[in-house]
Amino acid sequence: MRRVILITGMSGTGKSTALAELARKGHRVVDTDYGEWSENADGTGWLWNEERITALLAGHNEGALFISGTVSNQGKFYPLFDAIVLLSAPLDVILERVSSRHNNPYGKTQAEREEIIHYVHTVEPLLRAGAMFEIDTRKSIEEVTDELERIAASPFKRSTT
Repeated sequence: MRRVILITGMSGTGKSTALAELARKGHRVVDTDYGEWSENADGTGWLWNEERITALLAGHNEGALFISGTVSNQGKFYPLFDAIVLLSAPLDVILERVSSRHNNPYGKTQAEREEIIHYVHTVEPLLRAGAMFEIDTRKSIEEVTDELERIAASPFKRSTT
């Protein structure tokens, strides 16, 4: 069975951690924050490279593919995903995580922290409106990835209307 799952959410909600654990469990994963999946061509913000993302989604034929990212043009691709999952956590948890993580420098400066606060209030509601599922990442990583695996294995059919 072919399944393509988008994992989205604010910085610090655990997207990269969830992907790493899913990869450890043998799943195919793509973090669009790295490599040539995203670009900031005009300096106004990160967007998915539409040609590359389209080819990635069209080329996946077997098993589950978990893709993570949060960019302003991701909604254009929602019809191509079997499920869209929002990872979330309270703002204080997010700010604590970004200040203490070692795998990503974003969120260390006061300006970046203020940007995260702004995005939680302005972008996260848009992500929530487009999501089919939401997982609170205060759960253990095992619980989060088990839930993602259940979503990928579920027989639901995404509505295209």
